[in-house]
Amino acid sequence: MAFYQCPKCKNKWQYNISKCPDCFSDIERMKNGKVKVVGISKVSIPTILHPKVPYFVLILEDEKGNRWVQKSVEEYNINDEFTLIPQKSKQAVSIWKTKYDIFEAIEKTIQLLGGLKINKDSKILILPTLTVAKHPYFRENTSPDFLENLLEFLKQTGANFKNIKIATQSFDNVPVEALAQKSQLSNVALKYKISPLDLSKEKFIKKEASGFSFEISNQAFENDLIINTPALKLDPELKIMGATNNLLTLLSKDSYLFFKEKGREGLLKKMNEVVSCFNLAEGIAVKRTDKIITYLGLVFASFDSLNLDRTFAETAIIKDLPEYLKDIKIENILIAGRQIDELKYQIQATY
Repeated sequence: MAFYQCPKCKNKWQYNISKCPDCFSDIERMKNGKVKVVGISKVSIPTILHPKVPYFVLILEDEKGNRWVQKSVEEYNINDEFTLIPQKSKQAVSIWKTKYDIFEAIEKTIQLLGGLKINKDSKILILPTLTVAKHPYFRENTSPDFLENLLEFLKQTGANFKNIKIATQSFDNVPVEALAQKSQLSNVALKYKISPLDLSKEKFIKKEASGFSFEISNQAFENDLIINTPALKLDPELKIMGATNNLLTLLSKDSYLFFKEKGREGLLKKMNEVVSCFNLAEGIAVKRTDKIITYLGLVFASFDSLNLDRTFAETAIIKDLPEYLKDIKIENILIAGRQIDELKYQIQATY
């Protein structure tokens, strides 16, 4: 848990309020050292938000005396050290819960997978969800807050904004400029002086994968790192709009419309083979099939988009899986950070 402190007043907060309300100084982020368990409560009664029991509510304390509460499915003893073990497998999925601090969730999920190799010369392509010309509160697209916190993380990691591209394209009659403006993602790009890239104006390369022939943007192969940042949501037809679906943004419009009409399930299974990327998924406020927004408060990360989508489905208790996820066994996926059983919540109404 990240805490923030005023360097003058020494007051502390669990969220970033930017400036101290007493002396108006810029507050500074404090980092945790070793964390130990100082309190434990066992819960045996299920609730709507916490359906799986028993679980434990831990009071954790870091070296600087900061305390916070965290749910756990693992049992601890008083004074046990609380540690999180990273998973460096490319198929692993990391999960972190956020309440106030999106930056911390992004940082944690990346660290729990061994980190990203980034320097000032790294060419980075960011691929947000940008499909509908709607305001951020509709949760159709990647939110501007999520994109901004990702850019702040890349800045602190040593990336040069001159080498970062935010790429997307429109597959319908709405211009991509209108999508970016309405979603407010263009404001974030403008703030960080990053020119948005319209993939439809780039070159496309013909590719084949296991019998599928399609055209894909040359940008999928000309960058050191692709960060796929989907907004996780549910869809009446596709069931899940996740990390794998968002990779289809790299296809040419003709290829995208062809597979949309003929069925995209087979191609979705092959996207991990075609595009090498890091998937950082926003599952904080999730749009359901009835368009109601449900707060899940999670960030998922993985180098494997299929495993990420399957983990999201399990966490959100989505039983009717799309075809491309049905043969992926959740018990075979390594999870880092928060565990699925701690976070399960049925976001889709069953009535």
